[in-house]
Amino acid sequence: MRKSNVVILSIFLVLISVMGTFFVTNFIELTVGDKVVISRESMDAYQKLYSAYSEVNDLKSYIETNYYKEVDDELLYEGMKKGMFEVLNDPYSVFMNAEEFSSYMESSSGEYPGIGIYLTPNDNNEIEIVSPIEDTPADRVGLQAKDLIVAVNGEEVNADVMDDAISKIKGEPGTAVTITIYRPAKREKFDVEIVRAWIDVKVVKSRMIDDEIGYLRLSMFDENAAEEFKKHMDELVSQGASKVVIDLRQNPGGYLDQCVEIADSLLGKNLIVYTDSRNGGHESFESDAKHYDVKMAILVDEGSASASEILTGALKDNQAATIIGVTTFGKGIVQVVRPYLDDTGYKLTTAQYFTPNGENIHGIGIEPDIVIPLDDAYLEKEDPTDEDDNQLQKALEILRAE
Repeated sequence: MRKSNVVILSIFLVLISVMGTFFVTNFIELTVGDKVVISRESMDAYQKLYSAYSEVNDLKSYIETNYYKEVDDELLYEGMKKGMFEVLNDPYSVFMNAEEFSSYMESSSGEYPGIGIYLTPNDNNEIEIVSPIEDTPADRVGLQAKDLIVAVNGEEVNADVMDDAISKIKGEPGTAVTITIYRPAKREKFDVEIVRAWIDVKVVKSRMIDDEIGYLRLSMFDENAAEEFKKHMDELVSQGASKVVIDLRQNPGGYLDQCVEIADSLLGKNLIVYTDSRNGGHESFESDAKHYDVKMAILVDEGSASASEILTGALKDNQAATIIGVTTFGKGIVQVVRPYLDDTGYKLTTAQYFTPNGENIHGIGIEPDIVIPLDDAYLEKEDPTDEDDNQLQKALEILRAE
């Protein structure tokens, strides 16, 4: 080593001794000629990192050299990122490339081209319909929650190729797609041709049923759900509603903050929901005393999921409403959605949520206070009325009795 470099290194070592633990961190490094001096802690970390990823790099190099077709470097890197999420064996945690992330954010906004369904991979590696969206092509042809999509345009699909299946289902409005459905409840398999359309979800709809009972349909918890919900509730109350049926059937969920804000407007001072994470994180959401002074009945079904179940659980556990219908979907975990580099993004399950009574309903669902399945006659009618809806009629009966 040259004398000048020895002097520099000696000065550096003296500085380390003088500054003590302030400098002894993994941020310490000093360039000395063509070398870099770093802390032992940093060196150990780098060695561990190299050891962990050298095998992956070896496999990547072997594929690039020996695979019988030319391999896109970026495709391999994308596969590595996707693989880290896939091995979690959690259908709700996924890495999305730029096209997939754009499509996901588009569908969360409530406006997109397609047929109008919410999908999820289930535990059997199948593509399961969480719910069709009201007044969309999927709803009009009779697709139902828990239906399985087994083929698109004659090509078999499962959860392994779910992103590709979604791309094929989506398309230009006015064009058709043929989907093969398996309906477990009836053990039947059938094809249905659906003409795509521009999906513009009306998140909240409301009307007066009689002089004192209002009806409010909430189809999803999008980014504007709470504002729209309050606008419709204000209108119902101004028209004389002292009792309200809130319809959460086929509502797949959405943003937690919107759900909490809506629950806050319906409950007095109470616990709405709390979440626990693996690293010890605990977060509680509570409502204040201000709320709509109305009697409530809540309609739910097997398509009521996630945020719908949080709202349902809060109202049920706090005895603020009567829950009517059938057991809900059963999604009791919370995801964060984050943008990443180059317009990509990811969704990761970070916590479990619990109803005010401490119940985690994941894979179980919430059983209503009054269990009553929807009549098949209602589903089979092209233009059913309120009188055909036996679940709604039961809700009206309960509210009128109160």
